[in-house]
Amino acid sequence: MFTLIFLFFLLNIPLLVASFIHPRCFWRMKQNKFKDGDLLAGCIFFLRVLKEHIEKDYFNYILNTQSPTENIQFPLALTFSLDEVNRNPDLLPNMSLVFHWSKDVCKTVSKLFSLLPLTEENQEYYPNYECNEEHTCLVVLTGPNWETSALVGTFLDPYRSQQILQLTYGPFHPILSDHEKFPYLYQMAPKDTALPLAMVSLVLHFNWNWIGLAISDNDQGTQFLSHLRTEMEKNIVCFAFVSMIPANMHLYMSRAEVYYNQIITSSANVVIIYGDIDSTLAVSFKMWESLGIHRIFLTTSQWDVTTSKRDSTIGSSHGILAFTHHHSEISGFKTFVQTLNPLKYTDEYLSKLGWMNFNCEVSASKCKTLKNCSSNASLQFLMGQTIDMAFSDDSYDMYNAVYTAVHAVHEMVLQHVYNGNEHYGNCLKLHSFLRKTHFTNPVGEKVNMNQRENLQAEYDIFQIWTFPNGFGLKVKIGEYSPYFPHGQQLHLYEDMIEWATGSRQMPPSVCSADCGPGFRKFLQEGVAACCFDCIPCPENEVSNETMLVLVVFVKHHDTPLVKANNQNLSYILLISLMFCFLCPLLFIGHPSSSTCILQQITFGVVFTVAISTVLAKTVTVLLAFIVIAPRRRMRFFMISRAPNYIIAICTLIQIIVCAIWLLVSPPSIDIDAHSEYGQIIIVCKKGSVTAFSCVLGYHGSLALGSFIVAFLARNLPDKFNEAKLLTFSMLLFCSVWITFLPVYHSTKGKVMMVVEVFSILSSSAGLLGCIFIPKCYVILFQPERNSLQKLREKTSS
Repeated sequence: MFTLIFLFFLLNIPLLVASFIHPRCFWRMKQNKFKDGDLLAGCIFFLRVLKEHIEKDYFNYILNTQSPTENIQFPLALTFSLDEVNRNPDLLPNMSLVFHWSKDVCKTVSKLFSLLPLTEENQEYYPNYECNEEHTCLVVLTGPNWETSALVGTFLDPYRSQQILQLTYGPFHPILSDHEKFPYLYQMAPKDTALPLAMVSLVLHFNWNWIGLAISDNDQGTQFLSHLRTEMEKNIVCFAFVSMIPANMHLYMSRAEVYYNQIITSSANVVIIYGDIDSTLAVSFKMWESLGIHRIFLTTSQWDVTTSKRDSTIGSSHGILAFTHHHSEISGFKTFVQTLNPLKYTDEYLSKLGWMNFNCEVSASKCKTLKNCSSNASLQFLMGQTIDMAFSDDSYDMYNAVYTAVHAVHEMVLQHVYNGNEHYGNCLKLHSFLRKTHFTNPVGEKVNMNQRENLQAEYDIFQIWTFPNGFGLKVKIGEYSPYFPHGQQLHLYEDMIEWATGSRQMPPSVCSADCGPGFRKFLQEGVAACCFDCIPCPENEVSNETMLVLVVFVKHHDTPLVKANNQNLSYILLISLMFCFLCPLLFIGHPSSSTCILQQITFGVVFTVAISTVLAKTVTVLLAFIVIAPRRRMRFFMISRAPNYIIAICTLIQIIVCAIWLLVSPPSIDIDAHSEYGQIIIVCKKGSVTAFSCVLGYHGSLALGSFIVAFLARNLPDKFNEAKLLTFSMLLFCSVWITFLPVYHSTKGKVMMVVEVFSILSSSAGLLGCIFIPKCYVILFQPERNSLQKLREKTSS
């Protein structure tokens, strides 16, 4: 038994540790220079194995003498990865892995062809004549854009393509997954097949249903549109507009005004951006932001590059919501880079290359909200709080690519297949080892090249801002995993959203606002399902407004106001009140034996559940303060959730009373020929008047008990104490039914039924209004009062 408990605890250590990890926050600075052409730069690196030990100074010499003018973050990430590998005694002992490049290794696609060592201008080659049986095999890292990776395989003839083994570190692209065209190419990034569902899940969480979309007009964009449309149609989310941006610059420029008008005239506040950053879509996106278009943009991590380099103010106060591939943080990157050249690689210099990680909790004491950290004083403070330099998605793919190549070569060495006179031996041999490579990288994540293309990406969700001074902020607000059960795949950190924006709410993005009480939706033919008119309900119908309160509480289930007073009891009370409002329907229509019985039994049991739930809530409030004192026996009742049993016990007693009523003298149909002259009225008689009185008396005793307990707890100190609300609700309930007794017994015929129905509706409305309407008002219109952080700030001030 002890062994099982120990194993259970051991398996849950990652979950326990995760709950204590600090939230992830980042800052960065805009680069000084920016040209549209910079986005087109791709980088090619060649890996080699040397049978000697390599010091860090070797990499420092290469970086100082052959540093590229752009995208230096990739050589730095590669240097860090190779140094970590070379310091590992369990991988390639007595060997070192190095890389080399030509000068200005990061160039546009059109200029990269000259860098390939196997092109005719860089290597003498005679067709159909080769002396060596073992051909040289080059392992090449290509990226970050897919055109760079496709260039290597496309520009080479079939013979030369067999001498290169490619590992890409850019976003996954379906063109590169064509194994007939690229037989020796491996994409390290996972597929984004779960991205459409992840985005739709976030849209649904914020109650958006009117979405704009801007994508590249290519096969990848069309495929994304198809998958996104499928998920949106399942959940009644509609497109406000779809802009498919052509790749041809001349064609785009001729239509640029059309795309601008689509987004500026649309009522959608949320726009999804999907495509490559080295495309006309990026040009369009940059233009929208420079013109100050106020929208919330949903996009992917590769657009960090674009957002970090613009000069304009952010178009929306809520910034950009970016989905990045989930991966563990790699520690020590900033320290490693700064040891290479402390004078060059300062924090300010590195912050222009990538995101710098800082401690959110420490910064919260300096900045009440994250956006307040944009001042120069706060920037200096954040520099002092910087923990490390973060790996981007592309850099992390490069990190895994290095370890993949090393593990493949290491396995060849162990099986005595590796030929030390060549780079890695024949590419076919290395290819056979690499495609079966699986390992756990140093940060604890598994890499399996055999199943790589079958894996779905998990996502971290970040909120990003860029301010006029070029200062950028990014905070993790949630995550999405397709491997979790349906309904639990999206998890958002509401407290982080509140700290980042000052509110848990996001601006709405709907085509039509929800219809109020007394109105219903009217759909128009040929119009999207999200767009509708509101028309009054017909005379004999009522709206489902009683459901609204329950919806509000469920939607805000993780807020302090809902949690503070036992949210499960709140749900039970709301559901029972819904049935209380439905009880009068049993009094309408021609009486029958079944309806006569159901009228009284349903009324008795449903109201007992409601009042006993109020009693349980009041007892919970009282016990919560009594058990604070040490050595109290009441602590047992609180820990064992004893108040929850009140509902079951009280309801059981009422059911027994009703059962006795049905056995002795049940309600039945009766004829009333005396109430109204000349008319015979079919009515339901109570049967046993004593039993009916017992049901009402039992209700009264429960209400009185709830009133007394709530009255005693009304002045207990707590920001979210609902005792006063419960006191007023029970006072109103008792007043209604005390008034009911004399009025009921002084009337006859169908007027008695009207009095009972009125009492049921008024007492139900009293409970609903006194207990829940004030809470709904705070949740919807005063969210700052529903925040522990705001209350702490107010208390401290």
